[in-house]
Amino acid sequence: MTEHPTSFDRPPTGGDPTDPRGAFPRTPVPPRAPGAALPAQGRTGETPPAAGGDSPDAFEHSQPGAEQAAEPATHRPRPTPEGVPVQPGGAQTGTGALPAAGAGAEAGPAPHPGPGPGPGPGPAPGTPAEPQHRAAPLEPERRTGRPTAPGRPTPMRRDGDRLRFVGAATRRIARGMDLDEIVMGLCRATVPTFADAILVYLREPLPVGDERPTGPLVLRLRRTDRIPVERDTEGGFTPAAQPEPSDLEAVGSELCEVRPGSALAEVLRGVRPVFTDTPAARAALPELLGDGEDFAVPDGRRAILAPLRGRRRVIGAALFLRGPERVAFEADDLLVAAQLATHSALGIDKAVLYGREAYIADELQRTMLPENLPRCTGVRLASRYLPAAETARVGGDWYDAIPLPGSRVALVVGDVMGHSMTSAAIMGQLRTTAQTLAGLDLPPQEVLHHLDEQAQRLGTDRMATCLYAVYDPVSHRITVANAGHPPPVLLHMDGHAEVLRVPAGAPIGVGGVDFEAVELDAPAGATLLLYTDGLVESRLRDVWTGIEQLRERLAATAQLTGPDHPPPLEALCDEVLDMLGPGDRDDDIALLAARFDGIAPSDVAYWFLEPEDTAPGRARRLARRALARWGMEDLTDSVELLVSEVVTNAVRYATKPVTLRLLRTDVLRCEVGDDVPQLPRLRQARATDEGGRGLYLVNRLARRWGATRLSTGKVVWFELNRG
Repeated sequence: MTEHPTSFDRPPTGGDPTDPRGAFPRTPVPPRAPGAALPAQGRTGETPPAAGGDSPDAFEHSQPGAEQAAEPATHRPRPTPEGVPVQPGGAQTGTGALPAAGAGAEAGPAPHPGPGPGPGPGPAPGTPAEPQHRAAPLEPERRTGRPTAPGRPTPMRRDGDRLRFVGAATRRIARGMDLDEIVMGLCRATVPTFADAILVYLREPLPVGDERPTGPLVLRLRRTDRIPVERDTEGGFTPAAQPEPSDLEAVGSELCEVRPGSALAEVLRGVRPVFTDTPAARAALPELLGDGEDFAVPDGRRAILAPLRGRRRVIGAALFLRGPERVAFEADDLLVAAQLATHSALGIDKAVLYGREAYIADELQRTMLPENLPRCTGVRLASRYLPAAETARVGGDWYDAIPLPGSRVALVVGDVMGHSMTSAAIMGQLRTTAQTLAGLDLPPQEVLHHLDEQAQRLGTDRMATCLYAVYDPVSHRITVANAGHPPPVLLHMDGHAEVLRVPAGAPIGVGGVDFEAVELDAPAGATLLLYTDGLVESRLRDVWTGIEQLRERLAATAQLTGPDHPPPLEALCDEVLDMLGPGDRDDDIALLAARFDGIAPSDVAYWFLEPEDTAPGRARRLARRALARWGMEDLTDSVELLVSEVVTNAVRYATKPVTLRLLRTDVLRCEVGDDVPQLPRLRQARATDEGGRGLYLVNRLARRWGATRLSTGKVVWFELNRG
C-alpha cells in the first residue's frame, strides 16, 4: 500500500495561487464599495475585511482559522488527501466547499480598478450573493485549475506535502534488506503518487564496495512499474471507465551500453536529476531506451531522468514519467527525484555489500563442512546442517566422517560457542586438527586431549564441545569419548531407541582435564545419531527434555517401517528435524546419522606372518585359498602378485609378526600391517636398480591403494574390483 501524505497546513497569507510551491486556489473577491453591507456568512470565497484597511491583500480565502472565527457552527469538509484518486461522480456540495476550479478559471480574477488598493465596484448593499455549488463531474487540480480524470491521483499541493511524501518514500525504501526489496520499494512509493510510471536501470554487474569495475558501463532494466489498468476496488474507489493503453507501456529497453562521451554519459556524470525536455537529456533518451523508443516519452516536463549514485560511483538511473493527462513536473519535483535517487542508490550499495557478506559467510560455512560424506565399508551415512537464522548463516557447529585403517570410520560432531565468523573460523581449525589426529589412528580420548590443547593455543575463551566415536565394522564395536557434548542416541533394529551412557567430560578449551572413552556394542542394522544441542535445547525446553523427545521421535519413526526394517537414513534425518517447533530455532544444528551394516565374519580372512623369508610365499598360498572359498578365482593372479610385493616390503624391516587381512565387501580389500612407522613412497626406479618396483606394480594394478601410520606402526592396503 502506497503511503499518501496529507497536509492541512494554513497557506501563507497573500500567496499567489499560481505559485508552483502549491496553494489552494482562491476565488476572486470583488472589492466592496464603501459603506456596503457585509456579505452573508457561510458564502464560499467571501470573508470580512481585516482590520486596518480594505486592501485585497488583507483578504484570505478559505482559511480554516478564519472560517472558525467567523462561523464556529458551520461545518467545513476536510481537503482531499494528496495522492488519493477522486471518487467518480463524487460531486461535493455544501456551504464550506471549495469552488470548482473550472468556474474559477472561466471567471478569472477580477480586474484591478486602478493602481493602488482603492475600492472597486461590488454588490449593492444588502443584496445577498448567489451561493456557489460544486457539481462538476471531474475533480479539479487544486493548483493548476485543470480538471483531473476520475481515478487519477491529485498532485502534491505544497512543500509540506512533498516533505511528507519524501519521508514516507524513504522509510519504505529503507525497509528493504536486499536489492530487489529496495528497488521494489522505490517503485511502489513512486507510482502513482509521484509519477505514472518509473523505469529503474542498474549497472551490470553492480560493483561491490571499493571494487574498480572493468569493461564498459552497461545498464540493465532492473524493474519497471506503471499504474495498473484495473484499479483496486477494495480501497473505496473504482475507475469511471477503463483507461486506454498508454504509450508509457512501450517505454523501456532491456539493456544499453553507455558509450564514453555520449549524451547519456554526460547526464549520468552530472549526477543531478534533469527534465527530459533539455537538449542533453532528450539526446540521452534514445541511448537509454533504445532507438525508436524516445517517441513514447511525453513531451514537455513530464519526464525526469535521475542518475543513481552510490558511495563512489554512478550505479544506475531512474526515469520518472507522467502521462499527458496529468499535470507536468515542476522545478521542486527535481528535489524530490534527487532525494529518492540518493536514498535508493545508497540502499542499493548497502544491499550489494550485505549480499557479498552473506555470500562469503555461506562459502566459508560450506568449505568448513564436508562437501560429501565418504563411502565407508560397513556403514552408511547421512547428515544435515541448519543455520540459526537467515541473518546468522555461519556458526560453530560441525560434523565429519573420517575413514580409518582397517575399514574403520571416525564419526565426529562438535559445537563452538557463538554464531559469528570467528566461531566458524575456530570450528574450521578444530575440524582440521581432528582430521589430522584421526589420520594418526589415536584413541578417541587422545584425540580430544589434543583438541583441548589446540583450543587453548587459539585463545583463552575458545570453548567447544565435541563427541568423537570410532566404529569397527569387523568387530561390530564402537568406541566413544565425549567432551561436554549431548550424548548420542542409538536406534536398534527392533525399533527401540536408547540414549548411550557416555561420560560427559569437560568442554574443549578448559584445560587440565582427562577424557574417558567407553566401548559399546554396535549391532548390524542399528542407527547411531550424533547431533548438536541446537536440536534438543531452546528457550522453551531444557536439554534433557529435548533428548527424551528425540528418543521418542526416533522410536515412533521406526514403528512406521515395522520390525527388522530400519527407516531410510535420509527420511529419518528429515523426521528428526520436523520435531523442531517455531520457537526451537535458537541455535544452528549439525546432525550426523550412521547406519551400521558391519562386515560378516565369513567375509573376513585374518593371519599373522612371522618376519621371515618364507612369509611372502605363505601369504600367496593363504590368499589363494581364501579367494577359492569366496568364488573369486579370477582375481587370484593379481592378488598373489600384489600380496607378495607388499608382504616382502613389510618383512624386510619388521621385527614383530606381520598381519595380513582380506575383506570381501563390494570390493576386495587387502591390508598388511607391520611395526615400522615409516610410510612407503612411490618412486620411479632406475634401470640399474634391483628393487623399488613393487609399489609401482601396486599402483598400476590396484583400484586404490594407500598407507596409514598407526600408533603401533603402519598399514599398507589396496583394493581390487570384484569381477
